[in-house]
Amino acid sequence: MEAPFIEFKHISKYFSRVIANQDVSFSINKGEVLALLGENGAGKSTIMKVLYGLYHAEEGEILIDGTPCRIHSPQDAMRRGIGMIQQHFSLIPAHSVLENIILGNEKGILNPSKLNKKIKALTEKYNFDIDPQSYIKDLPLF
Repeated sequence: MEAPFIEFKHISKYFSRVIANQDVSFSINKGEVLALLGENGAGKSTIMKVLYGLYHAEEGEILIDGTPCRIHSPQDAMRRGIGMIQQHFSLIPAHSVLENIILGNEKGILNPSKLNKKIKALTEKYNFDIDPQSYIKDLPLF
């Protein structure tokens, strides 16, 4: 049986005396879409920031393809094939959807037409009704 693409084992993250995540364990298989649901302050964003290297867990481990790893930074996460698009409040309103997605992820000479087609294909694949050329400031919150 193939190992999960990403596996969280007993991850805990604390901010001083505040417990953000405690003993969190779950796995994500290749090609799988996973939703984390919970009320504000439940730790959803925190656990994703641990995966992306913005925060570091005090306890537990992350495995990628069955191998334990430490993700030290967002650049380290991206080298491992992990990307993160922040919540809408972290996006740049004056930029397009496309620009916000590629910001910090693409290097060198960019081919906007090719990138637009790639993102458009993903929006169609996952039934998102969004134009990559739309500006964030013009999009509804819901």
